Amino acid sequence: MTGTRRRNYLGGEWSDAADGRGRERHNPADIREVVAVAADSDAEEVRAAVTAVAAGYQEWAERAPEARADVLNRAADILAGRADELARELVQEEGKTLAEALNETRRTPLNLRFYASEALRLTGQTFPTGDGSMVLTTRAPVGVVAAITPWNFPLNIPSRKLAPALAAGNGVVFKPSELTPSTAEALVRALLEAGLPAGAIALVHGGAAAGSALVSDPRVSAITFTGSSAVGLAIHRATTPRQRCQLEMGGKNPMVVLADADLDRAAALIIRGAFGLSGQACTGTSRVVVEDAVHDALVERLVAAARARRVGNGLVDGVEMGPLASSAQLAKVAEHVGAAIADGATLRAGDEPLPTGCEHGHFMRPVVLTDVAPDSALAQQETFGPVLAVLRVGSYDEAVAVANNTEYGLSAGIVTSDIGRAIDFSRRVDSGVVKVNLPTTGVAMNAPFGGIKNSSTQTFKEQAGDTMMHFYTVDKTVYLSA
Repeated sequence: MTGTRRRNYLGGEWSDAADGRGRERHNPADIREVVAVAADSDAEEVRAAVTAVAAGYQEWAERAPEARADVLNRAADILAGRADELARELVQEEGKTLAEALNETRRTPLNLRFYASEALRLTGQTFPTGDGSMVLTTRAPVGVVAAITPWNFPLNIPSRKLAPALAAGNGVVFKPSELTPSTAEALVRALLEAGLPAGAIALVHGGAAAGSALVSDPRVSAITFTGSSAVGLAIHRATTPRQRCQLEMGGKNPMVVLADADLDRAAALIIRGAFGLSGQACTGTSRVVVEDAVHDALVERLVAAARARRVGNGLVDGVEMGPLASSAQLAKVAEHVGAAIADGATLRAGDEPLPTGCEHGHFMRPVVLTDVAPDSALAQQETFGPVLAVLRVGSYDEAVAVANNTEYGLSAGIVTSDIGRAIDFSRRVDSGVVKVNLPTTGVAMNAPFGGIKNSSTQTFKEQAGDTMMHFYTVDKTVYLSA
């Protein structure tokens, strides 16, 4: 298969990279299949994209809020009408199961509609004075926004960045992951078809060099990034005081299971959080911190569920876990597992042979490891794959201490029947998202999302309506007198 050509969009035109440079994207379930060939942009093309948006977004900024909302709502209708088609394309490009892909393609239009409503809620304040004048605030677009997005949710996460940025009247330069160029293009085409002016958006494909050029351009007023902590922290170091920066980064998310927990329920929540999306979710369950009294019984359930999980091509009926997204990701995860075993961990699941049909893809079995030390690399480093580290503790207080013993603080869960312990855990755990008797994955679109420590910048959170919109707007204080 040749693969569809995926081009940049800038200045109102679709174009290849200079000299026709391109990156092939292979189906992670069968690397013999090329699903796309995307432009491989250099710094000059990134600068051209910023130039186009800086010069052209003002038309969009001056549109009435209801007009901007109309465009986002029409784009949502377009994407909703293509949800089934896009889901199959997403499976072939990223590796999800069809059910997981459908969940994303159906969620994305809802994100656009949510932020369409936020366009109508951009309000200011008035302040009393004693001299007959009026003092008020207005909210204006921040300017050119750089949106750099990952491959694991190639429609959902970009829609959570582009939609509020556009709702506020900004221009956006969008650099998606080089692993998911097709779904990124689908989102941009839907926005343009819905009536977004050409000058309000640019799409630049490429790797780290393109991202670095975009972040370092002084005309970029705000940077929103989702990805690894290493890249996110490098972006933060490269920004200037004139640039706003919002980073959503890694996690090493614990699920604490207390002795009073319903173990069947706990196991189901853990398996969903650990092995859904092939473990490639920033909020995925990476560590299980379990009280000694129920450790063995819980592990028995986790091992049985992991061994029973059906691995294969996401387009095949009944498959519960697809491939990892790339050969590099597969190699990294395998290296983490090997190092953990060498470090003394016990492999309880994950050594079963892969089923027929997985010979040409980036597949691995779900892994469960016990006897994991809290200070070991496996308990500390983000693996981003279907690997579950089980840590045994002697008490609730020890469980909280172990849960907090990482540089990350994105999502944390607890399974317990004691509401007092649940409330205490929500106060004491170092995490931006806390789940009680729920999986660590999954977040509401109208609630704040973000972490602490090295999981997020402590500035603006994603998803929450008004909080998110403040990132994309600047306040002006106006003094009026007759």
